[in-house]
Amino acid sequence: MDLFRLIVVGLLLLILGSLARALYFMTTGKGDQGQMVRALTWRIGLSIGLLLLMLFAGRQGWITPHGLGR
Repeated sequence: MDLFRLIVVGLLLLILGSLARALYFMTTGKGDQGQMVRALTWRIGLSIGLLLLMLFAGRQGWITPHGLGR
């Protein structure tokens, strides 16, 4: 499952990078507003993709939930 972990970490880094890019466009005012919207749209799409991947992995048995504090 090391490949799965790499995919999840990679998606999380892409999500953070997209969020940072949108913050950059918002704070500096460089470029048009469309670039910020596009970066936020990518973030939403990647987040939904990660959620679906986690749901699929849970259904396939690749990951299993565990109780915290047990």
